[in-house]
Amino acid sequence: MTELVRGTPGLVRAVNDRAALHLLLRQGPLTRPEISRLTGLSKPTASQVLARLEGAGLVVGNGLRTGLPGRVPETYRVNPAAAYATAVDVTPEWIAVRAADITGTVLGEAEAPAPAGGGREALVAALRGALARVPTPEPPRRVVVGVQGAVDPTTGRLAHASEEDMAAWFFPDVERTLGAELGVPVRIENDVNLAAVAERTHAAAGCPDFVLLWADEGLGAALVLDGRLHRGHFGGAGEVGYLPLPGAPTAREAGGPYGRHGYQELAGGDAVRELLHAHGVPGADFAEAVTEAVRRAGYGADAPPVGEEAEAARAGLGRVAARLAAGLASIVTVVDPGLVVLAGRLCAAGGEPLRALVERELRVLAHSRARIRLSGVPGNPVLAGALDLALTAAREEVFGGPPPVGGGPVL
Repeated sequence: MTELVRGTPGLVRAVNDRAALHLLLRQGPLTRPEISRLTGLSKPTASQVLARLEGAGLVVGNGLRTGLPGRVPETYRVNPAAAYATAVDVTPEWIAVRAADITGTVLGEAEAPAPAGGGREALVAALRGALARVPTPEPPRRVVVGVQGAVDPTTGRLAHASEEDMAAWFFPDVERTLGAELGVPVRIENDVNLAAVAERTHAAAGCPDFVLLWADEGLGAALVLDGRLHRGHFGGAGEVGYLPLPGAPTAREAGGPYGRHGYQELAGGDAVRELLHAHGVPGADFAEAVTEAVRRAGYGADAPPVGEEAEAARAGLGRVAARLAAGLASIVTVVDPGLVVLAGRLCAAGGEPLRALVERELRVLAHSRARIRLSGVPGNPVLAGALDLALTAAREEVFGGPPPVGGGPVL
């Protein structure tokens, strides 16, 4: 039951309206008596709330609820047309877009080519073209863009990104400038952080303190502490690709901070492919090699294969897990999370066998009792997280704020 807030009549009305809207989002469609019972409002007050919300276009009737004895009640739901939100995932190769109405119902999804040129004009044109592939009846209230980098809040510029891949993004006040060019409010967020946002309702459900390790061609991490993303003072929290580790070259040895060194050089996609090739496991890229190693090793098979090929595959996977765990050990020792989520194509290819090996190695290297889980997000986790943040911001704007009591954390 929602706790009522005492205050001025205007404040009370606003709080009650928000409580009803968020309730309808979570549990609707609902009748007037159900809204009264679930919010703790009197029936006359609940009726007044619904009348205000209908008049504002935020709630619409959803038909009669039949099959019950007595008077047939009318049900209500949040008006899907009250607002729209759009998520964007930008990579060096393509731009993916997903749009939804304010209830979270997805209206469409599409992909478009990445910017053909390296300048800001080419970037804006590519983003505009991608957004046009998934149009909304009205301009979205919020657009959240996931990128391989992060905006430095102290400068407003994109940082922690490769100029080779993200050259078109390096201009001042990037969020405000793109918003003005596109005509919609734009928020730019690190792609791995967005994957962690998506995991809040999947692998990390019920755990307010977790780390997501993204293992793909590149390595990255996201930190969720007390239910909130921890971005760091300069926006670079979780940028672990260059984390110094034993067995990997240092920045001094590599000739600079962005050379080939650290965690990335030890457990990034190229390093994993080369390691498994050295163990006789083929694969055009790291994901194919890991998949083939799991197959050859026979993990989970009723009768595991024997012989030199199987032994080599198991040894190779064990070394991959040890390298991943070496970086994780440093992270979990500092953060002390309750959970580590393994995400990205490398972890998906390794599946449960790789997860179990990483967990075993981590127990040896660090005094951590964190559970280790694989990602539970279907499809594109960056788009899922971006849409989550875009919808949260759009709802707060349209509804007048977050849920009064019992709502999820504001990220």
